[in-house]
Amino acid sequence: MNQNQLREKLEKLHADSFGWALRCCFDDHTAAEDVLQTVYLKTLEGRAKFNGKAEFKTWLFAVIRNTAIDFIKKEKRFRSIEFVTSEMEEINEVSFQNALNQLSPQQNQILHLVFYQNLTIEEASEIMKIQIGTARTHYERGKRQLKKRLIINQNFQQ
Repeated sequence: MNQNQLREKLEKLHADSFGWALRCCFDDHTAAEDVLQTVYLKTLEGRAKFNGKAEFKTWLFAVIRNTAIDFIKKEKRFRSIEFVTSEMEEINEVSFQNALNQLSPQQNQILHLVFYQNLTIEEASEIMKIQIGTARTHYERGKRQLKKRLIINQNFQQ
């Protein structure tokens, strides 16, 4: 793939890529922008090379995820996301996005990839570098937790 083709693919996937970078950076816009800029540089300079074994989008999302992990560790911005439902505060308006953000990072990421990026569970497992069975487990548990949280929050508001 030549530079022009690579640039075209990156431009075409920019909106989706930024959404994924944002998710990987825990909705920190500045961090997501930095990560995506780093990914583009890695890709265009040849430090990250597409080998054609997966779809380009799948490969790119894996590069974004790995770069975000490195960035977060380097900048000491890693935040553990553990929510205890018994200690949840009252929320005036609970949205699907808020419930999604309360899931474990793995559940959050796999549901984001499947729901928002229209990827298959198999493609998501490649991006996250986990076994397909593990991805399916995170997906199913994430859906159950999401449903439970939406019901709890709906009842909580009434």
